[in-house]
This record gives sequence, C-alpha cells and structure tokens, in this order.
Amino acid sequence: MQGVGAIVLAAGQGKRMKSDLPKVLHRAAGVPLVGHVLNSVAGTGITEVIVVVGQGADLVRRALGEGYKYALQEEPRGTGDAVMKALPLLSPECREVLVLCGDTPLLTTASLVRLIEVRREAGAAAAILTSIFEDPRGYGRILRGEDNLVRAIVEESDATGEQKEIREINTGTYVFDREALERTVSRLQPDNRQGEYYLTDCISLLRADGLAVAAVSAPAEETAGINTRRELAAAERILRRRECERLMEEGVTILDPDTTYLDHGVKVGRDTVIYPFTFVEGATTVGKGCVLGPGTRLINSTLGDNVEIQQSLVVESTVGDDCRIGPYAYIRPGSILAEGVKVGDFVELKKVKVGKGSKIPHLSYVGDAVIGSGVNIGAGTITCNYDGLTKHETRIGDGAFIGSNTNLVAPVTVGENAVTGAGSTITKDVPPGALAVERARQVVVPDWAKKKAEKGKDK
Repeated sequence: MQGVGAIVLAAGQGKRMKSDLPKVLHRAAGVPLVGHVLNSVAGTGITEVIVVVGQGADLVRRALGEGYKYALQEEPRGTGDAVMKALPLLSPECREVLVLCGDTPLLTTASLVRLIEVRREAGAAAAILTSIFEDPRGYGRILRGEDNLVRAIVEESDATGEQKEIREINTGTYVFDREALERTVSRLQPDNRQGEYYLTDCISLLRADGLAVAAVSAPAEETAGINTRRELAAAERILRRRECERLMEEGVTILDPDTTYLDHGVKVGRDTVIYPFTFVEGATTVGKGCVLGPGTRLINSTLGDNVEIQQSLVVESTVGDDCRIGPYAYIRPGSILAEGVKVGDFVELKKVKVGKGSKIPHLSYVGDAVIGSGVNIGAGTITCNYDGLTKHETRIGDGAFIGSNTNLVAPVTVGENAVTGAGSTITKDVPPGALAVERARQVVVPDWAKKKAEKGKDK
C-alpha cells in the first residue's frame, strides 16, 4: 500500500504477565505477539515499518531482525510519546501513518485495509478501529458527537461513571493523515492521572481543529489486546483454530481441530489426515496424502508425500516419501530419511542418513551414521558413537543385515550385503558380503538344576 507507513508500539512492560520476557515476545501459535501484528501489516503491502521498543529492547530487536527500523522509548511516557519518537524515522513518502499496538495478535490484514480505505473515502484526518466489548473494563471509551463521528477517546482512568458504561472501545489501532498527526502530537500534554502523553488526545485536538475523525468497527475477537497469561491462552486457541480452518479449506482433513495444534504458517499438503493431539510447529512442511498422529509432534521438519507418523517426535529432520515412523520413535535433529524408510517403535535416530527402503523396526539407537539402501537393522542395535570426548561415525553399506542386539562401536564400517550375528559387538570393519560374529561360545551343563537341588539338600 503506497504512501503508508506503520508504527508498531512494542515498548510496553506488560506487568500483568509477571514475566522477565517483554510482553510482545510471548508466543501464540509459535509466533511472538508482535510478529502476528507485523504479519498483518505486511499483508497490506506496507513496507516501511517502525517498531517502538523500550524495556527489553535488545531482545525485541534480536527476535524481529533487521527488516525494521527501531525507535527507542527509554521511559514509559505513554503512546503519544512513543509515536513522537517514531515519526522522524518515517520517510517523507509516507503521507499516511498506521499506528498499532504490538500486543494485538488477532488483528487481520482485512481490517487494516478497511480502516485505511474508510479514512480515505471520508476525507478524515484520522480513522479509529473500534469494537464493542461486553466487558469494556481496561479500555479507552469512544465518545461520539451528534453527527456520530468520533468526538474524543477517554481513558478508563480518566472516565466518569457514565462514560465507563460505554461499550464501544478504542482498540489502539489508528490511521492518520501524517500532517494532521504531526501537528497534533506535538501539542500533547501529560495532564492526566498517569502523567503520560496519550495518543488518544490527538482525536480531541483534531476535532477542536474542525477536522473529521472516522471510525471502523471490528469484531471483539479480533481486537483484544493481550495483558495476562489467561488472555494469551485465549488468543492461542483462536490463532490455532484459524490455522486449522485454513488448512481444511486447502484440502487437509483434521479430525478434531480442538485437539490439533498448528503453528502459524505451517504447510500441509492436500489429502493429508491429522489425528488428535498432533503438534505441527515452526517451519514445518508436510507433503500430500500423509497421516499424522495421534500423539505426534513435528518441529521445523520437512515431510514428503504419503508419510505416516504416529505417536512420535520429529525434530529438524527430513523425511522422504512413503516413510513409516512410529509408534514411539524419536527422530532427532540432522536426520535425513530417504524414500520408503521404516522407523519403528522405540527407535531413536540422531544425525543419521538412512537410504531408500531401509528398516529400523524397533528398540534401537542409531546416531552419527550413514546407512545405505535396503538395510535391515535388528532389534536392540545401537551405534556406540561417543567415546567420552568425540562423536564418531558408523557406515553401513547397501543391503547389509545387522543382527539383533548388535553393538557397532564407531568409527566402524559394515560393507554392502554384509551380516553381523545377533549379540555381536563389532569393533572392526566388516568387508562387503562377509559375516561378522563376536560373542562367547555357549556352554550347556546337562542336569544342572537337578544337581543344584541335590546339593542344597546335603546342606
């Protein structure tokens, strides 16, 4: 949207969160609160954004990165003061200024676009996004004149008893003609109970100058700010529900959206089925025709098509087409599974490359390894990859068969089509096609139980 700049107010302390973390960095649906606000702004096409930071400024900068300009509000002197700090950073090309709070993660791009369009159509100096709350406590109230235009905004701490009965509230989201904003914000005075510079006072100043102020109403669900952990949890539910609805519209089957937890922006292909108590988090991408869950968690991972995962955890790994994982598997960071791999129950993989069609069916730990295609890993196999100082690599060639309860002491290589006997501890390389067996010779003592019993009677 050309000619519009945005100021996002992210300097609030958030005392009611009772947290050492800046309020705007608390996460909902995997994204910081202020990140949701910035995503909605980006959806309008606005490219010039100033983020006002205060307490925890360095944390906010690190979390958001270098794509924004930052204005520092060293002392919490109110929203008007915050805007005054930010305005000089906007380029002259920004003739309109959108102002938002960084703790309103439910705002949609559509409402922001509508707010800007209404101001332009009305030729108003400003437009305010309002909402009707059943319980408006804690919010500034909208005062309207006989012409139904906004006359002023009164903060609750300064409101009369009659004004507190008003249910139309100020959401803290505005769009201003820039010249009008600069002219009025410079005239603000801290003559209120809080001793702060209220941006809301600009509205009465604009009206005193004979300028119109329009208002656009948005649903209460969308405009609520986050001030407590309880409100954070409520926002989380709404955002995750939106993600479920988005994916269902794109052809994903979600059996129970109320127990499916999707981070904002995850990608899931059509005809995938998601069972309850499944978590899809971070930058995860899931292909078509997959079956996820129940009880599955995927974090920053990539899955191909037709993958089935149940009751398992996959973290920062890549899973190829037609793989089968679980139940109760743990795929740790850096693992890469090729097409058609099976990872069964109680298997843990860590930084492993597994070739096409290989199987690790159950009860195994494989770490720091390269496994070829068509390999079978028997139950109870482990790679002994750590010597107390250094991690070492195990390599298993195509078509190899690793017997149950094999210990592969790295660094070690098992050649193509080689076999290890069950219960072996392999410390030396196994040539291709060879059989390696390392275990003590079995000794059988006939009638041992009978002899033991007779010896006991003699005592």
